[in-house]
Amino acid sequence: MASLKDYLTEILINNRLLTWEQLSQALSAQKENGGCLRDAIIGLNFIKEEELDFVLSRSLGLPLIDLKHFRIDPDIVKIIPINIARRYKIVPVSKTGDMITLAMADPLNIFTVDHVSSLGGYKINPVISDGQDILRTIDFFFSDSIDSADELLKVMSVSPLELVKEEKEVSPSDQELNLISKQAQAIQVTNMIIEEGVRKKASDILIEPFSNCLRVRFRIDRILREEKTFPKNIHPSIVSRIKAMSDLNIAEHRLPQNGRFKLKFLIREVDFRVSILPCVFGEKVAICILDKTKVALNIEKLGFSPYILADLEKAAKLPQGLILICGPAGSGETATLYSLVKFIDASDKNIVTVEDLVEYRLEGINQVTVRPDIGLTFASVLRSILKQDPNVIMISEVRDYETVDIAVKSALTGHLVISTMRALTTAGAIVNLVNMGVEPYLVNSSLVCVMAQRLVRKICSYCKEEYTINKELLKILKIKLDGIKDPKFFRAKGCLRCFNTGYNGETGIAEVILLSDTVRKLILENAPERIIKEQARQEGMHTLRENGIVQALKGLTSLEEVFRVTVPDE
Repeated sequence: MASLKDYLTEILINNRLLTWEQLSQALSAQKENGGCLRDAIIGLNFIKEEELDFVLSRSLGLPLIDLKHFRIDPDIVKIIPINIARRYKIVPVSKTGDMITLAMADPLNIFTVDHVSSLGGYKINPVISDGQDILRTIDFFFSDSIDSADELLKVMSVSPLELVKEEKEVSPSDQELNLISKQAQAIQVTNMIIEEGVRKKASDILIEPFSNCLRVRFRIDRILREEKTFPKNIHPSIVSRIKAMSDLNIAEHRLPQNGRFKLKFLIREVDFRVSILPCVFGEKVAICILDKTKVALNIEKLGFSPYILADLEKAAKLPQGLILICGPAGSGETATLYSLVKFIDASDKNIVTVEDLVEYRLEGINQVTVRPDIGLTFASVLRSILKQDPNVIMISEVRDYETVDIAVKSALTGHLVISTMRALTTAGAIVNLVNMGVEPYLVNSSLVCVMAQRLVRKICSYCKEEYTINKELLKILKIKLDGIKDPKFFRAKGCLRCFNTGYNGETGIAEVILLSDTVRKLILENAPERIIKEQARQEGMHTLRENGIVQALKGLTSLEEVFRVTVPDE
């Protein structure tokens, strides 16, 4: 096995940074003066320290960080005693759990890693930094032993003004980014983030650069949680790796980009949808995890109340009309849309979908992805679809007049059209159609069903606990219990199975309007949202909050969750 000295020699000779003659001189100087070969080479001015650090970073696959642009927590620096930090020229820059990111002047010194690891049982994540910068950082954070401000500025080697001066960050070139994206460390770190997101059943991964760190957050059961922070310098390598995986332009940093990729985890494949957004401190990455094993795409397994499913299935069996699934972003309307299409699907039906981006591939169903950049818009695709005599048309979202106009006219001419819309309530979706420019008489004739939904977190069945609410509090909260004398609710407690959150998984709550003659008349009269909602409630519609309370009484979720995603009923 090659020694550390042999390894360093091989790196320097292979990169033509040192001749054999210079290497011989450096070995003689090391033997005479002691110390390590690295210091001897730098001391003889054969190579600059920053050049050596860059080559080591590239050869070892370790990040190279500039401590002058790095904000460090003083408590983290002082994990390692000053005498050890000075002897080995090391300084901790961040800590996550029992993992320390350690800036090292000599990353080949494995004895340093072993020594630091033994101090507190830490795992070490080594990065490379300039030795003088490390010593200045140590002096700065242990400055309580320095007598005067002048002496402090002297060891920092900067003026008082430069201590707060913001310097422009130097970005790697496109060629360097392309090389970085293929390095082992970039691949390993990116894979680690993605694998952990899938393992923890996250729906989204956010990779966000800030002035002094890189933050990674997972959205689990609709709640964002901070998982890790990394040194800022590894941001370009992670973003470049994700761009390479998604077949995006690595050299483009000024414009947003969207893409997707697929990975295999054990025996299942998982799709990932990627969005890159340029921000002040770099490109933010949002990865949507489309795990088919999490989404059953079965309308009966979405968690809706039986009466909600009955209304939805009744509308789906109609030969024609417009069905709208509504909700804000992240409310699960896309899964409901696909599940409804699967429910309708049969061998005697011609079903075609028009989508921004095909999130779930449905066997036996024709799916079309729009491409506005080449003129393949929702409207143009819909016109072409109508010439193929479809029975059912699914539109991922109606968001402009041209699309909704064709959708409404398709529903009027013998087609069943299913789509989503950004609306908060069922009555609000009806009013939105009119506000988008559709004539009330067309809405009245085409629309057959509107459902608004939300996702709430399910209480962990292993640790939930039962409690009773005071009746006065029920009145204050305007909770109607329809004759239930002794209502019992459940609260989230937290255990190991649910990562101490008290929740595990999600379920749906919803409100549905099957358009009656009375509601249709209100549409023709251009009635406001409040009036339509009141009429629907008189005809038996349960609001989102009322349906959520029913789910809470069943022990599926908590009142806190219901109140988090719904507004009080008037």
